[in-house]
Amino acid sequence: MPVLVASDLDRTLIYSAAALGLTMPDLRAPRLLCVEVYESKPLSYMTETAAQLLTDLGDTAVFVPTTTRTRKQYQRINLPGPPSKYAICANGGHLLVDGVSDPDWHARVTARLADECASLAEVRDHLMNTADPLWVRKHRVAEDLFAYLVVERELLPEDWVKELAVWAENRGWTVSLQGRKIYAVPKPLTKSAAVYEVARRTGAELTLAAGDSLLDADLLLAADRGWRPGHGELADSDWTAPAISALPERGVLAGERILREFLRAVSPAR
Repeated sequence: MPVLVASDLDRTLIYSAAALGLTMPDLRAPRLLCVEVYESKPLSYMTETAAQLLTDLGDTAVFVPTTTRTRKQYQRINLPGPPSKYAICANGGHLLVDGVSDPDWHARVTARLADECASLAEVRDHLMNTADPLWVRKHRVAEDLFAYLVVERELLPEDWVKELAVWAENRGWTVSLQGRKIYAVPKPLTKSAAVYEVARRTGAELTLAAGDSLLDADLLLAADRGWRPGHGELADSDWTAPAISALPERGVLAGERILREFLRAVSPAR
């Protein structure tokens, strides 16, 4: 039976320049491979070693990129290794099969959101009315499924995020602060539900996962084994679970370590 490997991307396998965490002396810094270009500028990286590990993983397991990015944002990424037949975008709102969103899956997701939580319009209006233009740089709606803000982190009042989380909780939504972005996401919109669907389609009996943020917690809990890096929301809150390994590595080297762990689990002889 195939092994399914579902991994978050940003700050788990790929890293912006600001998130690389290159704390070692310059002469010992790893060689980097650019895996995303945006507006003609390099945007995301992994180490060259991680690129080879991901290529090896794609040859031995069903690798499923699993991201909160929109489809358009995901399609900018050029990961090494064989193309993934399945990818999960918009936090589970879109299940891509050979690069195309499965319409039946998307219809099931949107029907569930309509039944189980407050509307996107209500949440978007609350964000518009309560977020201060002093520290908000952008308001965004992603795939008509969830909303997020791009903020000046150093000006962001911590109490505002906590108050937003309470307000959202009462309406069936969750809040996640990742770098300069504050996400408001419906609770029924989960990566894990889409991963279960991929496991059903592929017949996988073993699922491995990795992620760094609150929005990855359900993904990790759904897996048979999971890993989280030493940075991010989950590490900051010391989040753990019985089948989850908390790794000490931070930054781009954490991505390399996660891929090594995936490969060891897929091929124990390595």
